[in-house]
Amino acid sequence: MENQIKQKLNRELSNTQEKLPIKIVQFGGGNFMRGFTDYVIDKLNKETDWKGGIVNLQATPNGSIQKMEEQDNLYTLFTRGIKKGEIVDEKHVISAIQKSINPYTNYDDFLALAKEEELEFVFSNTTETGIAFDETETSYEGPHKNFPAKVAVLLYERFKHFNGAADKGLRIIPCELIEDNAFVLRDIIIKYAQLWNLEDAFVEWIHQNNYFHNTLVDRIVPGYPKDDAESYEDQLDYEDQMMVVSETFLLFVIQEAGNLNERIPFNKINEQILVVDDIQPYRLRKVRILNGGHTLMLAPAILSGKETVKESIDDQFIGKFLKNAIFNEVNPTLGLDETELKEFAEEVFDRFRNPFIKHHLASIALYFVSKFKVRVLPSLLTYVENNEKLPVNFTFSLASLIRFYQGSFGEKVLPLNDEEGIIAKFKEIWANEEYEKVAELALSETSFWDRDLTQVEGLKTAVTKALYEIDHNDMETAYNNFVEFNS
Repeated sequence: MENQIKQKLNRELSNTQEKLPIKIVQFGGGNFMRGFTDYVIDKLNKETDWKGGIVNLQATPNGSIQKMEEQDNLYTLFTRGIKKGEIVDEKHVISAIQKSINPYTNYDDFLALAKEEELEFVFSNTTETGIAFDETETSYEGPHKNFPAKVAVLLYERFKHFNGAADKGLRIIPCELIEDNAFVLRDIIIKYAQLWNLEDAFVEWIHQNNYFHNTLVDRIVPGYPKDDAESYEDQLDYEDQMMVVSETFLLFVIQEAGNLNERIPFNKINEQILVVDDIQPYRLRKVRILNGGHTLMLAPAILSGKETVKESIDDQFIGKFLKNAIFNEVNPTLGLDETELKEFAEEVFDRFRNPFIKHHLASIALYFVSKFKVRVLPSLLTYVENNEKLPVNFTFSLASLIRFYQGSFGEKVLPLNDEEGIIAKFKEIWANEEYEKVAELALSETSFWDRDLTQVEGLKTAVTKALYEIDHNDMETAYNNFVEFNS
């Protein structure tokens, strides 16, 4: 009935009244955690015989967990996207969180978590700045604002309560987007132990009886759909102020330590959760294919008049250009399993086509030069080394980047958003009227690339040709003429 007052989401209404043992403490209950780790744990609880409850800890003093408590720590997750060419549009009530605690106002409740018999895991996502040492946290007495300090207290309270029992250590699985995230967190925890003059036996217990798992996480979680809330609310027969939207794709790569799958059976659910000895190849794959794909197509797409990633991928020319670049030039340089690379690349293209996410090219253009240097240039140089010839698509993309930094294209002002020094240097470069001179100056600018790219055989000539074609034709014709020139 229209305008019917809906009941707030609760355990009885959703038939999720089963009490789960507390196995996980989660630092940070924001959009990403609710659309990623909580979803994974919820799926484990519902599809396997592993049952684990989560305690959600408020990460910052000014956060609020009141709404979660008001909904019995339940919320709806909408997963929307494309998977293997098919549109996926699903919703799930996530019930893994058993309670939420504000450690700033209920510090004793936080400390009591250390005594939970079945507690085994710590998950976190406190942003990349969260895993840092704060030298002002000089006292063991809390509450602490610093995230690693909180973990140090939790571990020490557990160490004391269980008298350093070897089987009461925890598995720390951070999801912050920094390299070696778990090891960095471990080292800061130990630094706090030393700052607070905690006993050496505690530090030894950390090393010997706790496991720190580095991770790589990947899922776009836009969060609460504030711009389109009504259409989501219409799909529910209850009120949910904490609903979350995420894409369908999920990648969770976890570095092995102490037979992780024996403790939590990630391998028993149909998600891309990989427990591996070395996560670096997967990090490289993500940077070069996913992030690199964005960077490769950016300038050709913008110069073609496109505004979003989906619009670009759906375009006959840009879509084909990027597919050639990824499958024929990026993947062969990575030295990884061809089948895995192909499957990952196809998933990336599905993500780029997601009709539910509007990803503007202008936002990707931020610090474009440094992104190209990190994400694309290594693949270009490796391709040249392996094949003793230039990669046509990489080279055209590089020339398009140089043309992009002229600042305008026809009547369109281009979205330059970079360091002032880089923009000023390109302005100086483009004061020259000859394409060959522009190519020489741009490629030899070591402040851009950390090397002189004119030393790459044939690159200056190829970029000169591409710049000429871009300025005298539409982008597709320019590209075709450039390919013919290099064949």
